[in-house]
Amino acid sequence: MNDIETRADLDLMLRRFYEKLLADERIAYIFTDVAKIDLETHLPKIGNFWEMSLLGTGSYSTNVMRVHMDLHEQTSLKPEHFSIWLDHFYSVTDSLFAGPVAEMAKTRALSIATVMQIKMS
Repeated sequence: MNDIETRADLDLMLRRFYEKLLADERIAYIFTDVAKIDLETHLPKIGNFWEMSLLGTGSYSTNVMRVHMDLHEQTSLKPEHFSIWLDHFYSVTDSLFAGPVAEMAKTRALSIATVMQIKMS
């Protein structure tokens, strides 16, 4: 199994990740009913974030924390939501990739979820 090496790798991972999130009734409503994301618009943006974060290429200028704080004001983002999000992130990453960048992705996801929960409490 290869590591995450390219934007195409990230795009594949993120598409599968969001497919899992949107199929999980415990969390899907946050994306569909509250945030009302258009997946085809959202995926390139979130791909930019992870590309910059993991590969050091691309650009991302949106304040991720502000976006999620605004979402939290609309519906309470609870610890169980972050746990579900992380479980899906880990399982998709592990099903597709192995290596230091894949491990870094999981570590960064945990860090992001932790900081968001602290700031939202």
